[in-house]
Amino acid sequence: MAVRAVRGAVQLERDEAEHMHEQVSELLTAILERNSLVPDDLISVWFTATPDLHSDFPAVAARKLGITDVPLICAQELDIAGAMPRVVRILAHVESDLPKAEIAHVYLGAAGALRKDIAQ
Repeated sequence: MAVRAVRGAVQLERDEAEHMHEQVSELLTAILERNSLVPDDLISVWFTATPDLHSDFPAVAARKLGITDVPLICAQELDIAGAMPRVVRILAHVESDLPKAEIAHVYLGAAGALRKDIAQ
């Protein structure tokens, strides 16, 4: 079993805690499903949020999904002029038998524009 990194992102419509929880849960669930993973395959997860998101920590969504024994951390994205607003990104480290080329990186909705080269 190898350690792999899986990326993903979602753009929120508004900065509200429940909306963030719903969108981040959808993103995290899609990452797991598209890579045939279960929560026990997670090693750690990094969440970043753009500086315009203040309503809650994105990691709360993972805890609400029952992911309670995986190290999670939240950080703020760089404040770059012209960057897409209200974006939560995920970098998950996982155990998987998938080769790197078969890892499905998940960019939901408008966030697909961030990485057209790897978005599934």
